[in-house]
Parts: sequence; C-alpha cells; structure tokens
Amino acid sequence: MKHFDVVIVGGGHAGCEALHAVCRYGLRAALVTLDQSKVGVMSCNPAIGGLGKGHLVREIDALDGIIGTAADLSGIQFRLLNRSKGPAVQGPRTQSDRKLYLQAIQALLAKQDYILIEGEAADLMSSGGAVTGVRLADGSEILAHTVILTAGTFMRGVIHIGDKRVSAGRMGEKAADVLSQKMESLGAVFGRLKTGTPPRLNGDTIDWRQLELQPADFDPVMLSFLSKGPTVRQVSCGITHTNSQTHDIIRENIDKSAMYGGHIEGIGPRYCPSIEDKITRFADKSSHQVFLEPEGLTTNCVYPNGISSSLPQDVQEAYVRSIVGLENVEIQQPGYAIEYDFLNPQGLSSDLESSLMGGLFLAGQINGTTGYEEAAAQGLVAAIGVAKRLKGVSPITFDRSTSYIGVMIDDLITRGATEPYRMFTSRAEFRLKLRADNADQRLTEQGYTSGLVSESRFGAYREKMTHLDECRALLSSMAVSPNQARKAGIDLGLDGRRRSGHELLSIPGVTVSNLSSLAPGLADCDAESLVQAAREALYVTYIERQGRDIDALARDLSVKIPKSFHYVGVPGLSSELISKLNAARPESLGAAKNIEGVTPAALTAVLLSIKSKGLKNTG
Repeated sequence: MKHFDVVIVGGGHAGCEALHAVCRYGLRAALVTLDQSKVGVMSCNPAIGGLGKGHLVREIDALDGIIGTAADLSGIQFRLLNRSKGPAVQGPRTQSDRKLYLQAIQALLAKQDYILIEGEAADLMSSGGAVTGVRLADGSEILAHTVILTAGTFMRGVIHIGDKRVSAGRMGEKAADVLSQKMESLGAVFGRLKTGTPPRLNGDTIDWRQLELQPADFDPVMLSFLSKGPTVRQVSCGITHTNSQTHDIIRENIDKSAMYGGHIEGIGPRYCPSIEDKITRFADKSSHQVFLEPEGLTTNCVYPNGISSSLPQDVQEAYVRSIVGLENVEIQQPGYAIEYDFLNPQGLSSDLESSLMGGLFLAGQINGTTGYEEAAAQGLVAAIGVAKRLKGVSPITFDRSTSYIGVMIDDLITRGATEPYRMFTSRAEFRLKLRADNADQRLTEQGYTSGLVSESRFGAYREKMTHLDECRALLSSMAVSPNQARKAGIDLGLDGRRRSGHELLSIPGVTVSNLSSLAPGLADCDAESLVQAAREALYVTYIERQGRDIDALARDLSVKIPKSFHYVGVPGLSSELISKLNAARPESLGAAKNIEGVTPAALTAVLLSIKSKGLKNTG
C-alpha cells in the first residue's frame, strides 16, 4: 500500500485528534480502525468537559483541535460546573447527543486529506530499531515513517457481567489480542486496568414526574472559543437517588459482582466507583445521587450516571427498579466492567514516543488514562511529536506552568499510572493561571508558529487580543482616588493613594459594574474582554504568591514528615491523596513528591500543616 508519513491505529478520541492534527501539519496519514462507522464514537458517558477535563478541551481547542467544536455542535445540555466558585476551578461541560457528536467528528475529519483503512492492526513492522509500518490481520502491510497507537480498551479487552466473560474492546466489538502479543514480544510490560459503565435505560419507561429535573444553563458556556452558542435543542436531566432497598439488593448479591467475585484483576478508578464500590466503601451513606442523562434528541436511551455495575443482568434490573422513578424501567443494555491492557507511561518521552521502538507513539488509555478529554489531549501531543520528528516543526511547550496538558504528560511519564489517571484541577499547582478562559492566550500563538493553528483561528485570536488589550489599557489609565471609589461603593480606606482599574478589580468583591461610573469608556469595551481583564486582575496577586510558595516548597523537600502525622484534616487534601499518603507513610516531603497523584499544591498543604503544628524536622 501507499507509504505514509504516519499511520494512526484506533478511531477513538485520541486517534481522531491525532489524525486531524497531523493532517493540519500537512503529513500523509492513514487511519486504521476495526469499524469505520464507529470513528469518533462516545463509548461511555455521553458528555464532554467538566472539572479539569473542560480545561483540557479548551487547551486542545486553542491549538485548533476538534473535540470542543464537536461537543458544541452536539451539545444538548451545557452547564458550567463550580459556577459559584472562582474562574480557575470552573469547568465547562456539555451533555452531547451521541449520534450528533459522532457525525460532527466524522464531518470535521472528512475535511482533511487522509486514507481510512478498515481492518485489524495485528503487527508492528520495524527495521534497525525503528518502526516501518503496520501489518493487518489479513496480511496486508501499510508502510509508514511513524505510528501512533491509540488502542483504547481493546488490547486484550474483556467485558465482565457477573460471572460472564466476553473478549471485547467495547460491547459488540472484538478485542485486539494479537497486538498485545506483538507488543509483549518487543519487551512491553503490561498492567491491567478496568473501567465500567451503567445499564442503559429506556427513557420512555422512566416516570419523570417523580424526579427533580436539572435544566441547561440559561447562559451557556461553550467548549470551543469559536462557538457562539448551542446549535440544537437543549434538554433537562433527571436526578434521583439510590435508597436502603437498593443497597440491600446489592449487598445480598455482592459476591455475584465480577469485581467482588474475584473475576477481575485490573484496578479501577477510585474517583468514579461502581455502585458495588459505593455501597461497600461508603457503608454509612443511605443514598447516592443518580443523574439520568438523555443520550440524544432522537433516541429514548438514557445514561444513569452514578450506578455503573458488573453485577448479573437480573440483579441490575432488581436494584435499578428499586430507585424512585425507575420502578418500571426497561434496561436496553446491561452495565458491564471492561478490563484491558495498558503500558507503563514512564517509558515514554514528553512527546509520547515509546522507548520500545523509534517512531512509535502511544496515546490514550493505553497509557493508563481514562476519559475522552485525556485521550484527545494525548493524541494531539503525539501528533505534534510526529511533526517534530518528520518535519522539524517548532515545538509547543507543554509543562506544568503553561497547561493542564503539560501537567498530565509530566504526571504520566514521571510517576506512571497504578490506577486509571483522570485530570483534576487539584493536580495543577499553577491552576490560578491555567484557567479554561485563557487557554488560547497560553497556547494559540505557539500553535500558529508551529504550523498547527490555521490562519482563520489565529485571526480570531488576534481580534480577541486586540479587544482585550484595549480593555487593559483603559483599566491601566484609570487613577481613582479613595473618595471617588467610595462614591462608587468601594472602600479603599484613608491612605489617599490613587489606584488603577486593575488594582481595584484585584480587591475581592469589586466588579466591572462598580467601575462603570468611574470610567464611562468601559461601556464601549467588548463585554467578554472586560470579564477576562477582571479575572486577570483578580488573580494576579494570588498567582505571584503561589509562585513564591512553589519556590519555597522546592527548598523544603528535605523536611521530615513525623511518623505520627495525621493527613486527615489537612486543608486541600482529597480523600484519594489522604489514602495514598497514609498507605505509603513517606518519611519526607521529597519522598511524598514521588507518590502518584501527589501535586506540589498537596505538598505545600502538608508542609504548612507540619509548620503550624510545630512538628518540623521531628521524628
């Protein structure tokens, strides 16, 4: 077959984002997938974005990626999570129509020049320690200078429903066992992870009248910087709860669960537990929330977020029908757990190139991550790595201080993954400046210089920056006295010092509306740019302080952690980190730093707690 610059194996979120990116670089590309009709499919929850994940989507979008655009074109319920909190930890999210999302991805890919090949990648060809292409199960060969492997959950994938086991990469799709065997022959050492899905419900058999409804936001926040608003009808989700009867049914049948029956060796995500895990780990809770999320505008299928399970189908029916509003519900597809191979990402470069073979790049769940957004971001990074290798394009810097993508890549290649890795805002020590609203300011210019960002995207970015610079200049030119500020409802005390608009906006509680009477010209500023400028002003002092904290932490890594130190109660530590730290009992902050998931922000919290208790350097 034709010789390509790059062959991408897998048509999931990592593969699609990688494909679109290498095409934007002008590389000759082929996509190999088992089923061309499933390219871009949402195999689990029909939603994009959220806390941490929404930041990743915005960063991909800032580099002209497609996940945000597809999410906006298919979004049937937009919600900004953490709206009541600061902008740094707010996460844009949309519930998507599965069919429309898949159509959007495929339409966006159709605008690019590439070859789509339907088949099973069974072997990697190589010469002199470098990859030379892919051999399909039918014996045909596809020659290429580089390969991006995005196998998702397909590598030796096994679906579990109770004591039933089926070899599959997704429900109804066969696993990629041969490829796992080939990777092992190259010296790859696999681990096993697992994830799960809930049963899919027939929405026509749900009694929606009994349920609390959660509508879409009145003022939707989009996932792509270029989107102006929703394009399809918005819907509400339903909210219900498990109850004591639900929990009793699960407890009585817990030994029939694939996980608790000993059928699964893979490790699952502790932050997204199955209903069996919730009942077992949180035995004191009498109920758990369940979100009933419609899967589209033209289907009656509903995704009950919060009750993923690997119990037998009859048990699933019993516990689901014990829930208010679901008493007569029909299950269209049972929930299941899926177990699959992953590779330790510590063997990857920062470009996600594997040490197993030159020119072989790995992206997505094969690296131990979970989630559409994490996979898409890795696909983008791998594509950039391919372009650097083949075309010598200028690199795009992804590090912990410039992007959530950089946080994720650094976490993966330095700490590895012992459980499915998911992005959280808490993982980023510089999260005050890594906001979802300024991802384009951090990345778009680099992407344009590298050749990844189109002229039209860069033109829109420059127009935004022109408006933003005008707002900044006007705010900087203000010189407001304490007396003038007092008349506008702002108390500056009696120091007599005049302040700029930026300084005023850095005061908690002061908003742009407070300044309207002090600077009439603000009314002529672009509204979105004013909001952006206000956010910058609000965080500037905190960002400077945060930087000093990080510098101080670097000097304090030798501080000993007392054996009697209690992590419970340390402000800012999640239950996941408390569990890991209690299990490892690191002797120093430096040792704690090497534990997977422990961020500089968490180390700072521990350090401050040690100092506050007067325990520093004690045993």
